Amino acid sequence: MAVRRAVFPVMQSWVGDYLRDPSGTGLTLLAALRGWALVCGPVAVPTLAVVLAGAFVVRGWWRRRRHAVLQVDARRITVLAPPTVDPAGAAAVWSNLVGLLRPAWRRWWAGQPHLAMEYVFGEHGVTVQFWVPGPIPPSLVERAIEAAWPGSHTRTTPATPPFPAVKTGWRRITVGGHLRLARSESLPIRTAFDADPIRGLLGAPVGLGRDERACVQILARPVTGRRVTQARRAARRVHQGSSGRFGGRVLDAISPGANATRSGRSADSRRISTDPQLSLEYSAQNKAIVGKQRGSQYDTVVRYAVATDLSGDTSDELARQARDIARGRAHALAAAFAAYTEHNHYTRTRLRQPAHTLAERRLDRGDLLSVPELAVIAHLPTDAEIPGVERAGAKAVAPPPGVATPGPEVKPLGQADTGHARPVGLRVADARHHLHVLGATGSGKSTLLGSMILDDADHHRGIVVIDPKGDLVTDVLNRLPRSAAQRVVLFDADSRHRPPILNPLEGGETDRDVDNLVSVFRRVYSAFWGPRTDDLMRAACLTLRAQEGVPTLADLPKLLASEAFRSRITAGLTDPVLIGFWQWYDDLTDSSRSQVISPLMNKLRAFLLRPFVKEAIAGGRSTVDMTQVLDEGGICLVRIPKGSLGEETTRLVGSLVVARTWQATTARARVPQRLRPDASLVIDECHNFLNLPYPLEDMLAEARGFRVSMTLAHQHLGQLTRELKEGISTNARSKIFFSASPEDARELARHTAPRLSDHDLSHLGVYHTATRLVVHGEETEPFTMTTTPLPDPIPGRAREIRSVLRAQRRAHSTPNADTTPHISAPSTATRTRAAPTGRRVPPTRPPTTDPRRTRP
Repeated sequence: MAVRRAVFPVMQSWVGDYLRDPSGTGLTLLAALRGWALVCGPVAVPTLAVVLAGAFVVRGWWRRRRHAVLQVDARRITVLAPPTVDPAGAAAVWSNLVGLLRPAWRRWWAGQPHLAMEYVFGEHGVTVQFWVPGPIPPSLVERAIEAAWPGSHTRTTPATPPFPAVKTGWRRITVGGHLRLARSESLPIRTAFDADPIRGLLGAPVGLGRDERACVQILARPVTGRRVTQARRAARRVHQGSSGRFGGRVLDAISPGANATRSGRSADSRRISTDPQLSLEYSAQNKAIVGKQRGSQYDTVVRYAVATDLSGDTSDELARQARDIARGRAHALAAAFAAYTEHNHYTRTRLRQPAHTLAERRLDRGDLLSVPELAVIAHLPTDAEIPGVERAGAKAVAPPPGVATPGPEVKPLGQADTGHARPVGLRVADARHHLHVLGATGSGKSTLLGSMILDDADHHRGIVVIDPKGDLVTDVLNRLPRSAAQRVVLFDADSRHRPPILNPLEGGETDRDVDNLVSVFRRVYSAFWGPRTDDLMRAACLTLRAQEGVPTLADLPKLLASEAFRSRITAGLTDPVLIGFWQWYDDLTDSSRSQVISPLMNKLRAFLLRPFVKEAIAGGRSTVDMTQVLDEGGICLVRIPKGSLGEETTRLVGSLVVARTWQATTARARVPQRLRPDASLVIDECHNFLNLPYPLEDMLAEARGFRVSMTLAHQHLGQLTRELKEGISTNARSKIFFSASPEDARELARHTAPRLSDHDLSHLGVYHTATRLVVHGEETEPFTMTTTPLPDPIPGRAREIRSVLRAQRRAHSTPNADTTPHISAPSTATRTRAAPTGRRVPPTRPPTTDPRRTRP
């Protein structure tokens, strides 16, 4: 009660004074304030100024620090548009990226990261790319892009400025600007178009020279909370007809009602205006405002710049012309955004230091846009006819979940080309279902095969490689580990040193080796091979095998042409069929005999006249045991370039190696299946070397049981016969297709449809594949990947391995006294004989290697 008595007189005195003399009381108050200002002002005003200046400086420093954090580990995502772009993809991307919003406390402390979508123009066209700050998790934006635009490809690299650094001795002229909304940000821009609205933007800088560049940069940051509240206040001001700027609002407060009078509003709150036309305008405007405020919002800024590099000695006149041209192109870029004019529109403002500002990619305060508005100005071009746009050749499809990653029992293949770079591999057990690799020259087949071969060598799995071009074996030799040198067997047609020996006539007690040899010759020379030639070669080979010693193909011409040599060889025959054949052969006249043997002799001479072939195929006892190669982790590399041996000789040698490898494979039948080690046979240009008497489908089916995986690689389907094509298509169940011709793509698409079409198969990039693998015995959905690059070559490694091989051959070259003599000298290893022409034949060289000491 006492308090009320104390307060009441004071209130009563002030109120009474104000009521009795309002002006006097106001003057008294102003005098009191003036006295306070005179006393406290000299201290308070500087203190307040210092505090405000310090706050401003700290605020600027903190913003720069937060932006510097965004720049650390920032990355650039180059987006390759798919052949057909979904127009709804941009809205899906920006709707997805709203999830980048941080919690309120973290936004207040560390800020909200923003993104930048950029159209970078150059001499060769336009590149669409995203700038992503470091704090955003890796692959998040990439996955959002590839999910929104199916078939698009993303390439992630460290962030760089839109314009490269100026070359030494050159100078740069840069013209640029800002694009900001001209009216209140609550009013939307146009979002409905019949055609792609960025068509004009992409066509504006056409004709850029080598040293001219342009860039349009759209920075966007998802917002919520206070920023959205400000936009809603701006919307209410637009609805009430008041100004959106601070100065206008002050003038509206000084002169209330003037704006309403100008706008023609009526006193009736149920009607917007007395003018029916104006009423419809305000109704549409309010509807647009409400529509924009639905959904997520982005704070955005649009910047553009055109740069021209000039040499240091360019005259002022030329520099002025270059600046005028750059200014005109910059105006064209800005004018392209006039297409978005509706309730709102963009206006240009000057941008100082355009190149530096675009490279910094800093976003302070921008204009609020909804997701549909942002999507209509920042998206991939949807018109396939727009020239110069960097596009993806084929859709990017992620691998199925069951596909393995490389490991001890998984062969590396490559990396998924969609989302994060997931490694892709083929299980060793699944590789037994065999692999078909198809692709044009230079598409990356050798890189893929080399990675698989090196993995087999590292894990001590037996491997046989047949290379008719030579580069594959060279790449492998340059990258093999030093420890693998002892396991290498190298057949190199270009080597000046003596190769290992693989005698096709040397084998077991059965005549299967002869059948293989005759079949290979018959298939290679199918157009010039008749039943008489087939019968002649078979009988001659069986006759040579029936004798003691080591038969070779080099003895075959002597058997057919030398009567003395033939009489000695046939003297000990016991087979009545062979005896009858040679009796018939001896009864022929010289002319008839010449006609019989000529078709075979001209092929044998062309084959045996090659020094490499004579030493590797007809050099004596075999020094290579293919069974050891497959079972003990050997590495047999057969380098037989067609340019060195000729096409037919290359096919013969490669087919003979395949036949001997298959013979060693079938010999595994004596070993229990669980004890058979995995091995591989890799055949490049496989159509040249599958000249065997066995149907391919039977070989592939049996090889799986013997745990030998076959990788068959070639360039196009036209290289295969119908039977070979059907056999590979059916029984080589894992498929890896590089870029194919449109004709082949239509046929191969049966293995990849509907996920990958024939268009995708014919537009794959280099080292880019369409793949369908067998996983746990079942075929999976096709996907795309990029092959893994080979490791860097080891200097001197190939030379080192070759030196080891030569040392091993010298160590095994000591003749053995108990070695079986060559068939051309049946009595002793040093016996001489007379040739039919009377010339003396030198003693036959004894075999150089004990078969018990052979190595893989």
